[in-house]
Amino acid sequence: MALKDITVPTMGESVSEATVSKWFKNVGDAVKQDEAVAELETDKVTLEVNAPVAGVLKEIKAAQGATVEVGALLGKIEEGAVSTNAPSAPAKAPAPGVPAPQAVPQQSASVAAPSSSGPAARKIAEESGINLANIPATGKDGRATKGDVLGYIATPQAAGGKASAGPREERVKMTKLRQTIAKRLKDSQNSAAILTTFNEIDMTNVMALRSEYKDAFEKKYGIRLGFMSFFVKAAVNALKEIPEVNAHIEGDEIIYKHFYDIGVAVGGSQGLVVPVVRGADQLSIAEIEAEIARLAQKAKDGTLAMSDMTGGTFTVSNGGVYGSLMSTPIINPPQSAILGMHKTEERPIAVKGQVVIRPMMYVAVSYDHRIIDGRESVTFLVKIKEAVEDPRRLLLGV
Repeated sequence: MALKDITVPTMGESVSEATVSKWFKNVGDAVKQDEAVAELETDKVTLEVNAPVAGVLKEIKAAQGATVEVGALLGKIEEGAVSTNAPSAPAKAPAPGVPAPQAVPQQSASVAAPSSSGPAARKIAEESGINLANIPATGKDGRATKGDVLGYIATPQAAGGKASAGPREERVKMTKLRQTIAKRLKDSQNSAAILTTFNEIDMTNVMALRSEYKDAFEKKYGIRLGFMSFFVKAAVNALKEIPEVNAHIEGDEIIYKHFYDIGVAVGGSQGLVVPVVRGADQLSIAEIEAEIARLAQKAKDGTLAMSDMTGGTFTVSNGGVYGSLMSTPIINPPQSAILGMHKTEERPIAVKGQVVIRPMMYVAVSYDHRIIDGRESVTFLVKIKEAVEDPRRLLLGV
């Protein structure tokens, strides 16, 4: 029977490699055509790799955790074959060229640690009256290291106290997405001259508007009316008036954007992601809410595609959903600015000479001072403040 290759599919613009995060099948398992057999994690999204034909998974060429490039061989399927495997949970595949480990009899807990443990480790253990067999060893070939012994001595059980409920430390490899988030945010700080300007918004009118129409809105459109759509609309209006904020530097040129694709930072299953609301200037409040809800659900499910997260011109981030009162958001490169929303909190403020209690939100715009001056950044944030405090401006575009 013919063997069919399982290869790494094209993963989108600017993405050339991925990590094999999971195998859904073991060697010898039956697979159906188009059934997901493996999962890949890129620096932006996770995606499933489907079987090209029905048959039996004959070989796994890329182990879980391996880094692979587009077109690389993941495994082979014997087309039309019938599996003799009993159903089993997916297991981590062995690395190419490494024989599968053989089962060995489980040793008794009373067996002493290998005598090959380092002399320093043995000396410290003897001086402390500790049996090396009781120490979890992390050294090569099961050897207890000096660090293992010192770490054990510091634990309560070494002194006869109550054992801890779990390990004191855990080492976990960063996901591709988390590595990319770390790199991009650090690159943003290193390459841009980032400054932040702050203001505060009286949310009274927009909250009253939402309260009055939220039931009718949800009944008509089938989605909840939130505040993010108002801020996206306000940002679009401000971007039109301050075009430098909707631009970025490329070499010795400034690229001005005449479209408004707004990234909305949301927490997904793999970490913080920024899906993009396309053509936000052409969408109504209801359409923006629907698109944000759709993208947020995809982020939660881990099904965002490359096309969902590329090409944004400006980003809005709402730390208020987590209780943040004030922060300095980091620019999402190559963009030149980002708007940070925060928690709405009742505070006393002065209105026409009287102290009143109003629901207030601090807002922040972090911007690249290489392209945006202080006047533009402050004016931009004031425009957003004015639009949200008087939502009628959003309807009139003023």
